Amino acid sequence: MHPRLQFVIGGARSGKSHYAETLALAQYNAGNNNAASRQLVYLATAEAFDDEMQARIDQHKARRGDEWQLCDAPIELAKMIQTHDHKDAILLIDCASIWTSNLLCNDLDVDAHRKALMSALDTAVGTIIVVASETGLGIVPDNRLSRQFRDANGYTNQAIAQKASSVFFLVAGIAQKVKSTENPLL
Repeated sequence: MHPRLQFVIGGARSGKSHYAETLALAQYNAGNNNAASRQLVYLATAEAFDDEMQARIDQHKARRGDEWQLCDAPIELAKMIQTHDHKDAILLIDCASIWTSNLLCNDLDVDAHRKALMSALDTAVGTIIVVASETGLGIVPDNRLSRQFRDANGYTNQAIAQKASSVFFLVAGIAQKVKSTENPLL
């Protein structure tokens, strides 16, 4: 278990990204007084393939202040974690489910990338907050790609939740703590 890994999961429009941003900012502001070494990094996995997706990305950007450093990580998420990780870093990954979708849509080896992600999370020394969508509460999808996504996303979510010191499930904008190791920052 990674003592500084938090996992925020929920359905579409449940408020999970906003909650994760609030959680990251609270930890950033509560951090040590050496502001020069602190870093708040947003590892974004979404890509804007159309105007609607660009509007969603713009909405997320508009919520964040100047203290955030934005890094795109649509595929090489593990490498981006390793690049930006240090003891005073807070990395917010939004979102592991879109990352999983990107891997599937690019016909990449999801298992290999998941293993690389888990390795990066294991060796990280900074705080990491991962956002993901819960996709296992609905019906079994009617097509192969959707079933592959649901399964791959579910396995990734399980792996992250197992490593996390705390897990929050968002329902209608309300966070429910479903796992905790009593982190004093939470």
